[in-house]
Amino acid sequence: MIPKIYIGADHRGFPLKDRIVKLLGRRGYAVKDMGAFDEAQSCDYPQVARKVARAVAGAKNSRGILVCMSGIGQAIAANKVRGAYAALCYNAEAAALSRQHNNANILVLGAKFVKDKDVPKILDAWFGAEFEGGRHGRRFEQIKKIEKE
Repeated sequence: MIPKIYIGADHRGFPLKDRIVKLLGRRGYAVKDMGAFDEAQSCDYPQVARKVARAVAGAKNSRGILVCMSGIGQAIAANKVRGAYAALCYNAEAAALSRQHNNANILVLGAKFVKDKDVPKILDAWFGAEFEGGRHGRRFEQIKKIEKE
């Protein structure tokens, strides 16, 4: 079991984030909600992405989930934090591959593009997949080297 899941969204991703928090809670995961806490007030997604990415990068074996309208901005912002490996996924196959091949520690979802019925499948795929290492490990080490440049 993953020790801690950090989750965040902007106002456009709030409804989906709220559903994910409840779903993960029912499944017994320890979830730390880092905002936004309603959809009525506009907020800037880079600040949420930074909070979640820093928390994940600083807590061994933790994972993160970010949600905004498209997911694109959250992914870009989160990947600026050293040790954060955010993958934008719109389906279960991409979610599994982001873990198996890329060792992603942050799942990014676009609320506009992910159907409610697919969310449990995407979460199951992402949390159920493990990093395969091997040639993917070599490539992941190259990514970490780029990070240090």
